[in-house]
This record gives sequence, structure tokens and C-alpha cells, in this order.
Amino acid sequence: MGFGFFESVYKKCLLIELHKSALDTESQKPITVYYEDEKNYHVNPVYPVKKIAELLLMNKNNLVRLHQAGILTDIDVHFAGFMANLADSKYQEVFLGAALVSNVTGKGDVCLDLASFAGKMLLEKDDGMDAVICPGLSAWKDNLISSRIVGRPEDLCPLILDEENRLYLYRYWEYEKKLFDSIKERTKKDISGLNLSLIKDSIKRLFPETIDSDINWQKVAAITSVFKKFCVISGGPGTGKTTTVAKILALLLEQADEEENPGIFLAAPTGKAAARLSESIENIKKKLDCKDYIKAAIPEETFTIHRMLKTIIGSPFFRHNAETPLSADIVVVDEASMVDLPLMSKLIQAVPVDARLILIGDSNQLASVDPGSVLGDICGSSHVRGFTANFINKVEEFTDENFTDSIKEYKDINVLHDCIVLLKKNYRFADGSGIGGLSQAVKLGDIDNALILLKNEDDKSIILEEILSADNFKRILADKVVGFYSEYLKTDDPGIALELFNQFKILCAVKIGQFGVYAVNAIIEQILSRENLIQTENLWYRGRPVLITSNDYKLGLFNGDIGITMSVPDSDSNDMHVFFPGTSGELRHFLPYRLPRHETVYAMTVHKSQGSEFENVHLVLPDKDYSVLSRELIYTAITRASHSVTIFGKEEVLRTSISRVIERKSGLHDSLWG
Repeated sequence: MGFGFFESVYKKCLLIELHKSALDTESQKPITVYYEDEKNYHVNPVYPVKKIAELLLMNKNNLVRLHQAGILTDIDVHFAGFMANLADSKYQEVFLGAALVSNVTGKGDVCLDLASFAGKMLLEKDDGMDAVICPGLSAWKDNLISSRIVGRPEDLCPLILDEENRLYLYRYWEYEKKLFDSIKERTKKDISGLNLSLIKDSIKRLFPETIDSDINWQKVAAITSVFKKFCVISGGPGTGKTTTVAKILALLLEQADEEENPGIFLAAPTGKAAARLSESIENIKKKLDCKDYIKAAIPEETFTIHRMLKTIIGSPFFRHNAETPLSADIVVVDEASMVDLPLMSKLIQAVPVDARLILIGDSNQLASVDPGSVLGDICGSSHVRGFTANFINKVEEFTDENFTDSIKEYKDINVLHDCIVLLKKNYRFADGSGIGGLSQAVKLGDIDNALILLKNEDDKSIILEEILSADNFKRILADKVVGFYSEYLKTDDPGIALELFNQFKILCAVKIGQFGVYAVNAIIEQILSRENLIQTENLWYRGRPVLITSNDYKLGLFNGDIGITMSVPDSDSNDMHVFFPGTSGELRHFLPYRLPRHETVYAMTVHKSQGSEFENVHLVLPDKDYSVLSRELIYTAITRASHSVTIFGKEEVLRTSISRVIERKSGLHDSLWG
């Protein structure tokens, strides 16, 4: 049995035949799970909830209650039942451990922190039923480690329990371990054999002096990228991350002979982010103070990470891996906060150990949808911990500036500090900017200051609209959408329509409910139809905005692309086409039936907006608290805007959201930072 099975069960990478009877707690009929290793298919029976309960020393009603309350999902129960059967164990400690590690991984954690669950009440006493309480830590650990399905690190077992009482699915422990090992290896020593005098000249030319007396952190990032095989450049929108990368690429290319052709890969987690990176690099490199052949050598082609690594269809594996690495000297990955643990681990293994890997992102943004918060774990709190003395000396040597008074120096600290640079100066928002001040307050969790800024009537760029009811929201929304969307709906020019449409975007914090993205899109369609701005009798009506939700490399359409439905100008046909902006400013259009997966997009979720920028953003909060609401979500939404932000919602919901920080459980941060 390959250990890829354990990932496959959880990730649902393969077919799971869920018979209706399997969800019936009274049924005795097993379901069938099909799984595979890299070559062969296998079949295993997994029993329904009632049967699993009978196999365990656990009250059947308690298991059914956990399932019905949504604390344990179908896959959690079936996976745990299979693990308990494999372990030949009737102890609820084994079942609960397997069920809960499946459950928390599904919610974004990499592992289950046993200590935080030990003795925890999962269900309160109810209608004569006893409370459901997790086992004590000592008994839980003993029963887990004595079973044959749980091992210690380096053991080959389906579940791994480490010394810090973290329980992993084996595959996720392996991902984390390989990522840590690779980062550690890359940070051991600096790159040597460089033309030091040329570095100094390149820094002076590519990063010219400014009247600003503050530290030029872009220079610091450049020094890091030159000497380190592993570099992280973190910063909020407007801090010049892409500009810095373009200059770094020019600097590194100047280190090579003119005849050399270093292998450079530019990548991002989504097609939309990759396209934006390509567009930015193309525009920035034209302005660089370097020779034309250097500009020509800076690539404009970008890849999604999956396309760069070459996905093996029907498999979680890639063609490029540790055994078959990329032919790369430099790999740059943008929007790294969106990259989950499995993908980051596979990526770093595919990058040659002697190549430079540069990660770009904003560690304060939302973490990846899938398990892990990798960029946040890597960055830790390094930006306030300072740098080593050796690194400070390098910065001063190659910039002719005195950084010692401004950069903290610590002795005997982790060399990883020297690999991480936080860009602090914002070039998009001027001092005193409402959006800039609000995003900073949210990032720091300063709720009171954030509300003071939002309630400042003199600053119209940031507004809090209190929503009293669903009807109240619809009335306010009607005024907004008619005002913003009527212009793009009146023009017959698809290019102008796209430009006008993207000036304004409604972002929703949640998908469901009366303030979720599905309901808001339906409300907006009703409003615009009532005003005779759209005709919704047909699905593909003139003006329908479309969001692509999957990648189609043949068409060049990617997850996150937004198009507008219109007829082709100066055409005799009235057939509707969907128009999208091209990477070089041209328009492309497709018949609707050719599009990959898509949805209507008057409003979109905050998650879907990552990597995008809009002039005016309206953020819609639900009328009650949801666990997905967090400081990171509010910060991400605010920083999508360049001109104005309006937040619809209740003050108490906003307060709760800003106070909640996403803390995904993993061992990566502790491994890296001790």
C-alpha cells in the first residue's frame, strides 16, 4: 500500500463511491472507497456511521451526534473508521485522533494539536445525552502511539505524532519536513564567485538615491537576492515588490557574461496572478537603467506553478521534482501567500539546490485555501528581529550607507533572518492616505483607530455603511450599483466596458446567506434588470460579467480572469461573445460555449480577488459572525482598492473580524525559528 493513499482519501483526489445508505446511520451496508498508489487501483470497504460505532468502545449515539452536528464530516468518519480498522483498535482515542486530524486539515491546519483538544468538550450535554469530551492528553498519546497506525517522525506510518504532541497525516508531515530541510540547506552559506565591484555599480545605477532619508529596503532585498539561494520579499500593495524583482533580475543578469543565458522562471499560483506579473514585468523593465540586452533577457513569459512543474494528469505529482528538477538558475514566485504547504513543498524540491528561489508576497494577506500558512510561517516575526552582523556589513559595503543605527543586530540568531526582507515604504498611498492608514490599523489589529478612520466624515475615501436589515442593504446597494455599472452597460465598445467595469468591485466576505456572494449577485441582477439596464431573459445577455474559475491554457483564460458579454462591434451578427483583456492591451473574445468553468461576477469573494486591484471597492460583511471572518480577510479586501473603500456591515461584526487572527497549526514555524 502506497502512502499516497492516505493523502488521496483525505483530499478526495480519487473516486469515493458514497452510497446513499452510507449516510444512513441505521444502515449496515458498507460503502466502497477506490484508491490508488502510483501504479495500481485498490478497493476497500468503509462502514457507515452506525457500524463504525459498533466496532469502537464509543457510544454510538455520541458518534452520530458528532456527525449530525457537523463536527465530523462524512470523510472524517470514514477515514477514522478505516484507520481504526487498520489499527485493529477499539479505542476511541485512535478513532478521534484520526477523525480530528482529518477534520482540521480540511479547515486549513497542517496537523492536529493534541494538547489544545485534550479534555475539550466537543458537544455539550443535551436531552439526557452526556457531553462528548476528548480524552486526556496522556491517555490519548499512549493509545495513539501504541497503535500500529501512529508512528514517531521518520517512521513509516499513516499518522505521525511528534514530540510537541502534533498529530499529522503522514503525507503532510513529509511535506513539512522536506520543505524545512530544503530551506535549511539553501540558507547554510552565501553564494560566492560574484563580481563584487559590478554588484556595487549595479546597485547604485538600478536603485538611484532619493531625497528620502529612510532605509531603502528595496536595496536590502537586492543584496539578499544576490548572496542568498533563498530569499523572501514581503510587503503590502504599493511597496514596489514587482519593481524590486525586475531590478534584481537585471542585477543578476549583469553578473553573467553576455553570451550566457541563465534559466529564469517567473511563476504565480493562479493564472490571473501570473498574467498580472507578466504585464508588470513587461512595463517595468522598459524603464530600467541597464543595457538593452539585459532588458531583453528579462523574461515576460510567466507560468502558473502547476504549469511550470508540469502536472501529471490524474495524479498529485509533477514531472519536475527532486529527481527531475527544473533547468533553472533563478525561480521567482509571486503571490506566495496563496501557495499551500503541499504545493510549496513540491515546488522547492523541484528547484535545483544551487539555484536562487525568490518568493514574493504579502504575509499579512489571507493564507492559502488548502492546508498551511507557509509564507506566514517562513516570515515569522523576522522583520522585527533584525539581521546578523555579517549581513549588516554586506548591506553597508554595497550601498555606501550606514544601516547599523537603523537595522537591529542580534548575535547568534538564525541566518534565516538575513533571507527575509519586508518592504515598508508605500509608493501607492501618500502619507495621510485613508486607505493606507486603514490597512495599517487593520494589519496591527488596532480596532479603535480603524473605526475612527472609517467614521471620519472628512475623508470620503473610506466609509463604513451600517446595515440595519436586508431591505436596508438592498436599497443602499441599488444606488451604488446603478451609479457605478450604468456607464459600462451603456457603451458598445468592449474595451471601454471592461475598463469601466473594473473601476468598481463588490467583494463579499462569505459565499452563502443573504449577504453572501451568490445572493448579492442575484440582487444586483434584479436591480439592473428593474432599471432596464440588462435583459435577463437569456443567460448570455448583453453586459453579463463573467469570472473564469479554472485554467484553460489553450484559450489563454485563467482562474480569476474577468470578461464582459457583448456583440462584436461592426459585425452583422448579434451573437454574444465574451471579451477579455489580453496581456498586451488587445482584446480577445470567445463564444460562451467555449469558456472553461465560470460564474457571474458583479460581486466576488475576497478570496477570489487576491492578486487583483480595483479603483473602488465595496466590502459586504454578513449580519452575524462567521469563522471565516478575520483580520487577514479585512486587510486583503481593503488593499484591493486604490481610490476608495466602503464597508457594508455592522460595527460589531467588523470589530470581531479584525480581532480574529488566523492561526493555522503547523510545525514549520517552530522548526524554522525554534
